[in-house]
Amino acid sequence: MTTSINSPTDAKKLFKKCGTCSQTFAHLLNREFGQPSESAERALDPLAGGIVNQGHQCGMLWGATLAVGTAAFRKYKDLDKATAIAINATQKLIESFTSLTQTVNCREITGCDLSSFFGLMKFMLKTTLQGMDNSRCFNLAEQWAPKAIQSASTGLSEKIEIKEKPINCASEVIKKMGGGETEQVMVAGFAGGLGLSGHACGALGAAIWMKTLDWCKKNPGKTPPFFNNPEHKKILKQFKELTGDEMLCTKITGRRFKDLSEHAKFIKNGGCRKVMDMLADI
Repeated sequence: MTTSINSPTDAKKLFKKCGTCSQTFAHLLNREFGQPSESAERALDPLAGGIVNQGHQCGMLWGATLAVGTAAFRKYKDLDKATAIAINATQKLIESFTSLTQTVNCREITGCDLSSFFGLMKFMLKTTLQGMDNSRCFNLAEQWAPKAIQSASTGLSEKIEIKEKPINCASEVIKKMGGGETEQVMVAGFAGGLGLSGHACGALGAAIWMKTLDWCKKNPGKTPPFFNNPEHKKILKQFKELTGDEMLCTKITGRRFKDLSEHAKFIKNGGCRKVMDMLADI
């Protein structure tokens, strides 16, 4: 295994090259595990800013989560084990990230509402005044990168007991959208608001990523439309209409899942079926 952090400023250099925090951390961890996936990484751009700039989970987490899902699929031949391991590794990533930030949310980290024009301008002005290399996001990327690699490695190597077939919301949406086993495991960690942590809907994140992945495959080498993307707006609008303008997993489901088995039973019993069907059909 190669070492991703080749110098103290390696993460910042990658950030500048990739352009978004989500793509940066998928690329960084994919490089660590020897699994480059250019289209899949670019397709993460809409999850920067906390899902289409909505301010929820930091894009670094979405990117790192997709990378550990990719690594789990390649490491374990058994699909159920790979899925469970991907979710376990995501939980380790979240623990590591929150130890630095005390939050997973982009809006709390940046102090800006990136969903509004004025909030976006405020963020850009702060970045300009601080200097890109000294911005909150760039500094966090540099601080968390080695910890993310360590957490991912630990989560991918731990032995876990699988009590229930690890059916989950994110993988099920990808399956309904025509994604293969690879893509289903790649997004497994998105489940339950990232690692079952109850934050913004992982099925929503998975659907947006899959839609963008299809675009990236049809447009190799191009950057997917990020700001004011009409398809992303359509998905978000219909999602909020169905959930009563709610995005948090705990609010939508009315519960917090204590483990993967509980989440799997919830999905098998029809939990969030309307949301998943809508996301898959849109």
